[in-house]
Amino acid sequence: MDIIIGASGQVGSAIVTNLIKKGRAVKGIVRNNEKAELLKKQGGNFAIADAFNLSALTEAIKDGKTLFIITPETGKGDDVIGDTKKFLENIRKAIEKSTVKKIVGLSSIGAQYDKGTGNLLMSYLLEHAFKDMEVEQSFIRPAYYFSNWLAYIPVVKDMGILPSFYPVDLSIPMISPMDVAELAADIIADDNSGSKIYEAFGPSAHSSTDVAHAFAEALKINVKAQQIPRSKWDETLRKIGFSDDAIKNFIAMTDLVISGDIHPENKGTVTLNGETTLQQYINNAVKNPPKHK
Repeated sequence: MDIIIGASGQVGSAIVTNLIKKGRAVKGIVRNNEKAELLKKQGGNFAIADAFNLSALTEAIKDGKTLFIITPETGKGDDVIGDTKKFLENIRKAIEKSTVKKIVGLSSIGAQYDKGTGNLLMSYLLEHAFKDMEVEQSFIRPAYYFSNWLAYIPVVKDMGILPSFYPVDLSIPMISPMDVAELAADIIADDNSGSKIYEAFGPSAHSSTDVAHAFAEALKINVKAQQIPRSKWDETLRKIGFSDDAIKNFIAMTDLVISGDIHPENKGTVTLNGETTLQQYINNAVKNPPKHK
């Protein structure tokens, strides 16, 4: 059985859907009954467990063969890295009492760096949490999600402005999260995939200006990208509910991306490419807003 942690999120739920289409036996791990209802409608099994509740997690994954892991990132924790370590330690302990033989983890571009990367350190910890365990281990490092821009749709519609933490002409690799989910499902379903690190990209890199143009085309309005002044970052993040520690880690990561010091490893890794273009993704998102955050 394939067990999916984070099965109610946008990527996790899409992985469940793709695996069900492949005829796989799937169990999604969710935190409450409301989210379990969504899985039942998809035709999947479910278990209700919080990854910080070791006994519930152990029970939920005990009968699994392949386990998909995504680290929790809410922006609200008071100790982002500490919480990640606790989460991963619980996963380790639960795996030890399970039939799991294969792990597939959702990591991030830049996960090869072991310090000073803010939120990206969560992915480094994920990739190293199970090194000494006798289970097959694969990790997917996706580029920046197209979906990260969707929270700005109200501002785009009301003001014709696309806010960005990045310089408006800075191009970075991007990808559709739905393409990542499809690639992840393929890896999960491949019983002979072996242990690998995958780096996943969309058809091309994009800047904030490119994203603004994509919104302009989809909405048929004028849209201009506008960088948020660095002096306003703390205030901006606080307004959307980020904790002090989450703000610190987000800013550290963002500074590194802007400096150009975060790169794909491109060494000993396997490159995967999604097919969805930025314009296709934005067009669809404008017409059909995603249900999962």
